Amino acid sequence: MRRVNIVGIGPGNPQLLTKAADEVIKQSKILIGDSRMIAFYEDTVKKTFTTISPIEINNILKTLPGNDEASILVSGDVGFFSLAATLSGKLTDCEVIRYPGISSLVYFAALLNMSWQDAQLVSMHGRENNLIAQVAAHAKVFALTGGHNSPNALCQKLSERGLGKVVVYVGEKLSYPEERVVCGTAEEIAMQKFDSLSVMMILNSKPQKKQGIHGLPDESFVRAKVPMTKQEVRSVALSKLTPKATDIIYDIGAGTGSVSIELALLSPLGAVYAFERNEEAIKLLEINRERFGVDNLNIIKGEASQALSEAPVPDCVFIGGSGGKLEVMLDDIYAKNSRAKIVVTAITIETLAQTMQYYATKKDYLTEVVNVFVARSQKAGPYNLMKAQNPVYVITIIKKDEML
Repeated sequence: MRRVNIVGIGPGNPQLLTKAADEVIKQSKILIGDSRMIAFYEDTVKKTFTTISPIEINNILKTLPGNDEASILVSGDVGFFSLAATLSGKLTDCEVIRYPGISSLVYFAALLNMSWQDAQLVSMHGRENNLIAQVAAHAKVFALTGGHNSPNALCQKLSERGLGKVVVYVGEKLSYPEERVVCGTAEEIAMQKFDSLSVMMILNSKPQKKQGIHGLPDESFVRAKVPMTKQEVRSVALSKLTPKATDIIYDIGAGTGSVSIELALLSPLGAVYAFERNEEAIKLLEINRERFGVDNLNIIKGEASQALSEAPVPDCVFIGGSGGKLEVMLDDIYAKNSRAKIVVTAITIETLAQTMQYYATKKDYLTEVVNVFVARSQKAGPYNLMKAQNPVYVITIIKKDEML
């Protein structure tokens, strides 16, 4: 069996590499990483391969003859938003050993003479986490940037959301001769340009911690004539879905986005994918996303049954409308993640029957049905009358070995 070392090389300067990591790299016969990483060791290793694709790396190791020791170089530390997490699951028939490195967080905090154990950690590199919510709620936030989420672009968003006065430190090309550290308010940083692969330490002197409640008033959302899951039903549905802060969540048939918005607020370190085909509803979704500042809400336009294949693997799913394609959607969801928790809301008995019929043959799943009856008071002269709303079935489905 081939031994494969996944080595955290730190921020980039080889002088910051640990002694153990340096030794294991030099004793390896095969070295894999991006060109910047392997440049320092090309003269000491017999075979080098320039790639950071997990699939390509696995194929390289499979096709190479013999069991020569290999080292895969990854930036920073192997446990901090690292390629190592993906690699470990892809490498087959190998003995995998990790070697830690100095993360950009540790290096930058030391550079700033600042502690980091109290910082909220966010990666915006290739992700759409809700940085605005994190900065608003925490005194100290460390963020990795990348791609279109450059420091100046992120600070522009912070400024637009009333957070333009927070103090921002930007670290660019850390540990290299071109290293640069810039400090300013978010408004000031937004006017400058930085390498997209930078880091940020953001300090908010007036954080406002919000309670994790759900069931916002219907009046909070711009609605027009598009259907919306009402406050009381929404509250029950969200309590059944129980999303975690880091979850990937689908909202199928998102409508105005009332459920999508609340899910995005409840999962600031995750991402919500709102599927909607109605053009008027899509416009309202965009307006409400802007209204609540939830950057982790992604709007997917078109038929959900066709778009699901392109979305990332979900942890939980809310289905408020299926366009008559419920069974196909459920099949597609379970093909991605058989353990995804699903909540379906049904106004009609036909949708309830269709859902229950689908799960009648799915012996590995538990279903729970709650019928929500809501009546709201309405003024009638000197009296208050209770005006009933349509009853809604809230159907929760989960794997048998999980708890409802």
